[in-house]
Amino acid sequence: MELDRQEKIRNLVDNRQTGIIVLEDVWDPHNIQAVVRTADGLGFGKIYLIFEKEKEFDPKVVGKASSSSANKWVEYKIFRSSKECFEELKKDGYEIVVSVLDKQAKEASKTDLTAKKIALVMGNEHKGVSETAKLMADKKIYIPMKGMVESFNISVASALLMYEVNKQREQSNISYGLEEEEKEVLVKKLLWQY
Repeated sequence: MELDRQEKIRNLVDNRQTGIIVLEDVWDPHNIQAVVRTADGLGFGKIYLIFEKEKEFDPKVVGKASSSSANKWVEYKIFRSSKECFEELKKDGYEIVVSVLDKQAKEASKTDLTAKKIALVMGNEHKGVSETAKLMADKKIYIPMKGMVESFNISVASALLMYEVNKQREQSNISYGLEEEEKEVLVKKLLWQY
């Protein structure tokens, strides 16, 4: 039984890809956990949560049923300022890609989303992303709509954009997996925690 658990964790880590999903001032914990479930399913293991305007909560506890237990397999980092989060991402070499409806945004499927270190930013369910996110973005993207509504629900939009990143990465034939040292650290951490 223990070996089976180790194999599952090793498989999970081997399928992890570089990249961070950033959720800025999302107020509904169930939406966050739906995004987490998709992130885990597509191999994204890091979620950054910004609570600058919305009330902060612990994503490991609140709304965990919505994630179908995926929340225990991802790493969370909480920020109380968008500027602080984006400055850290830039310092760490991440390309910041913001999902936004504005004139400078380009269609996601026609935008190069193959950066090795990508941070995909999704905004509040009602107001979208902040002005800080727009100003600090390296790229702005959107999903074209064919009906009357202006945009998808945040969990659907996140899923579509994560899938697009994953698809472009697979087509590029470049490895987006974690480095061996990162894998070993993550395996040990997950084995110890679970």
